[in-house]
Amino acid sequence: MKQFKISQILFLFIAISLIWSCKEDTKWKGQEPIKRVSTLTKPIQLQLKKTYDLGNGIFCSNEFDGARLNGIVLTNDTLVTALITPENTPINGSPWYAFKIWSESKQDIYLKLTYLDGVKHRYYPKLSDDGIIWNSLDSIYYFPDTTSIMEESSPSNISMKLSISSDTLWVSAQELITSKHIYKWSEDLALNSFISLEKIGESREGKAINMLKIGTADDQKMIIVLSRQHPPEISGYLAMKSFVETLSSDTETAIKFRNTYNTYVIPLINPDGVDNGHWRHNSGGIDLNRDWETFNQPETEAVKIFMQNKVAASGGKFYFGVDFHSTFQDIYYTINPELKGNMPGLVPEMIEAMGKEIANYEPNIRPGGLDGPKISSTSYLFNEFGAESVTFEIGDNTPRDLIKQKGEISAIKLMELMLR
Repeated sequence: MKQFKISQILFLFIAISLIWSCKEDTKWKGQEPIKRVSTLTKPIQLQLKKTYDLGNGIFCSNEFDGARLNGIVLTNDTLVTALITPENTPINGSPWYAFKIWSESKQDIYLKLTYLDGVKHRYYPKLSDDGIIWNSLDSIYYFPDTTSIMEESSPSNISMKLSISSDTLWVSAQELITSKHIYKWSEDLALNSFISLEKIGESREGKAINMLKIGTADDQKMIIVLSRQHPPEISGYLAMKSFVETLSSDTETAIKFRNTYNTYVIPLINPDGVDNGHWRHNSGGIDLNRDWETFNQPETEAVKIFMQNKVAASGGKFYFGVDFHSTFQDIYYTINPELKGNMPGLVPEMIEAMGKEIANYEPNIRPGGLDGPKISSTSYLFNEFGAESVTFEIGDNTPRDLIKQKGEISAIKLMELMLR
């Protein structure tokens, strides 16, 4: 156990050092150019859904929405080894995992997560007794692969010590928030008299792409909010949730804003990927945030048609657009400030005003270039509709109370600026 503690401390020291140096070196650098890729549908590999009898009275299951487990074996009396693979390749390094484990009698085990083809572990384990309330694994029970951390900031494989019993233990990369949870949240929000819920399309598997309309204005002035293009990006979803709930609050500013601007929210663009436990793609095997130029996938096509029809019917404009995502740290990917949309300066002013409200926080802003493919959602919102746009990235491990605070304050500052 002493060796595990030393390796853990070493891993954390290296990881923190690399992340800190990365923030210092790249804080004001622009975005890396996004490469154009084919978004024509590609085959995916569905995971086998089953309950595994591992022996020694231990069982494991991926028979639920959002699960990801591609194989699991009892390596010895106390070591369980799980294999996690993606829906297809090539793919972004976001290895999502989620499964349930239990045993006939109480026992301690070590659970090892393994990946193929040099994939690095990304998400720190979350545990739950009921699939609803989640807590991070205690760090003293987390053991990164010491052979990889000397070369990389993330280990190839990790192990964790778990106490299991007849009570089911959920193990997941992040909090489990599936289409069921998001549809319920949307339905509850739509109980407000100034909010309506509408289906604007379907995913490849026939799941609803829903849209919330927040406001009582005449559609001459509109904003749009997007979320969950990439299935594992829970922290970004949580920021979106706080942002939207603040726009829907009963404050004087929010009421005035809703009388002036209508907000359109698509909280779940990729329900198939979310429910199938995908790392990145939809059920067409495509990164949806690369399909905002050719629109080969039904999910992006649904948003495009909705927005085009809305502008054509109302003659109004979209003044602001935000797409919530997650990555290794908090970042704002903005449109190049030399380009002017329907409300120039809105996005940097909002970010600056929000940053001033949070103690010891300096926003990490990465403006885009003036050329290159326009294949992401925020590029599309700006170039097609003139909406001042931002990709709002939240760190995987950003504290949940800070995520809520950032979403809330960003919404407040946006409303104040747009009501000037």
